[in-house]
Amino acid sequence: MSGGRLAPAYNPAMLDIHLLRRDLDAVVARLQTRQSPQPYLDVQAFERLEGERKGLQVRTEELQARRNSLSRQIGQLKGQGRHDEAEAVMAEVAAIKAELEAAAARLEQIQDELQALLLAVPNLPLPDVPVGPDESANVELRRWAPGAGYGADPAPLPFAPRDHVELGQRLGLDLETAAKLSGSRFAVLRGALARLHRALAQFMLDVQTQEHGYTECYTPYIVTAETLRGTGQLPKFEADLFAARKGGAHGDDEGSLYLIPTSEVTLTNFVRDTILPEAELPIKLTAHTPCFRSEAGAAGRDTRGLIRQHQFDKVEMVQIVHPQQGRAALEEMTGHAEAILQRLGLPYRVVLLCTGDMGFGAARTHDLEVWLPAQGTYREISSVSLCGDFQARRMQARFRNAQGKTELVYTLNGSGLAVGRALVAVLENYQNADGTITVPSALRPYLGGAERL
Repeated sequence: MSGGRLAPAYNPAMLDIHLLRRDLDAVVARLQTRQSPQPYLDVQAFERLEGERKGLQVRTEELQARRNSLSRQIGQLKGQGRHDEAEAVMAEVAAIKAELEAAAARLEQIQDELQALLLAVPNLPLPDVPVGPDESANVELRRWAPGAGYGADPAPLPFAPRDHVELGQRLGLDLETAAKLSGSRFAVLRGALARLHRALAQFMLDVQTQEHGYTECYTPYIVTAETLRGTGQLPKFEADLFAARKGGAHGDDEGSLYLIPTSEVTLTNFVRDTILPEAELPIKLTAHTPCFRSEAGAAGRDTRGLIRQHQFDKVEMVQIVHPQQGRAALEEMTGHAEAILQRLGLPYRVVLLCTGDMGFGAARTHDLEVWLPAQGTYREISSVSLCGDFQARRMQARFRNAQGKTELVYTLNGSGLAVGRALVAVLENYQNADGTITVPSALRPYLGGAERL
C-alpha cells in the first residue's frame, strides 16, 4: 500500500454526521430495527449538542465579521490621528478575541461530547437485511452437503456419534492441564491433535493466498486502544477484551494495550489515516493469529470443549474496496469461506443475519454454520460482514478517486475459517465407529499422507 499518511482528522461521527443532521429521524428508525432494549442514540443529547454547536458557529461568524470590520476602522482612525477613538475600538476587538477563544474552547468540548456519544452507536443495517430480534429471525440462504451438493441435508452417521471432546481426548485434547495453567475455557492440544490443528490453519492460508488472491500477513497480537476504536471494539466492548497493562500488574493504566480479539483489528487498521490511490483497490489481506476474548456476556454457553474459548486460532480475511464493489466483495468473501468447507467435505449452511443478530460494525452479515453430528445442529464457523464506510470513517481510511477527490473506502472482514471450530467439525464428521478419525483428503499432504488418526 503506497497511500500517503495523514495526521488524524477529527470526525465525531462514526455514522455520516451529515446524514444525522439531515435526517435524524430516519437514522433513529433504522437503528431501532436492531431491536435493542436500550436506545443506541441519546437523541435529546445529540439535538442539544447540535443546537449549541450551530449557535456557537453562527455567533463565531458574527464575531469574526465584526472583528474584521473593527480592525479596518482602527487603521482608519489612526490614520486620521484619532487615537483615543482607536483605543476604544481596540478594546472592543480585545473583548471579541476573548469571546472567540471561549467559543472555540466550548466547540472543542462539544466535539468531544459528540464523539463520546456517537462512538457507541452501531452501523446502520442495509435496507434488505431482515428485521428481527435475534437468531430466530435469520434467513437461510443455502446449504451444502458433500456428495449431494446444494440444498442437501447432511447424511447421518451409521452409528451414535461421539462429541469432539471424547474423540479429541484420545488424540491429545487436554483440558485439565489447560485449566491448571490458565483456568477454564482454554485447551492444550498434544500430538496428533496439535498437528491436525496446524494442518487446518496451513491449508486455509494456502487456499486463501494461492487461490483467492489474499496477501498473507503477520501482525501484532497486542494493539493500542486507538486501533480497537478504529474497527469498533472500543469503547462499547471493552469488557470482552483482555487488557495488557504496560509495566506488568503494577504498571500505569495510561497507554494500556489489548490482546486482539481477531486479526480483523490489525489488518483493517493497515489503512488508518491513509489516502490510497484508487488503483490499489481492492486490497485483500489474510492472517493466521490467535484470538483472545473474555466472552463476558456468554456465561454458561458452550463451556465444555473447544466451541467457545478465551483463546482460539482463526484465519482472517479482510478486504478494503471501492464503495461500488462492497456487495460484490461480500459475496466473493462468503464464497472464499465456503470453498474451505467444501474442500474439507464438511456440511454447512449460509445464513443471512437479521438486524438484531448482526455485529456492531456490520451493515450486512452472512454466517456460515457447519454441521456437528454430536449436537445434531449447525454451528457458526465463519461470519462475513460488509461494514461499508463505518470503520473507514472511524479510521479516516480513504482513497483518491478519478476526479481527484477523496472518498471513504469500504471495509469487509470474515473468517476463513475459525481453526478450532473447523477442528471440532472434522473430528465429529470424520469419526469412525471405533473412535478413529479419517483424515480429509485435502489435509493429507499436511500430515505426511496419513489417512487415519
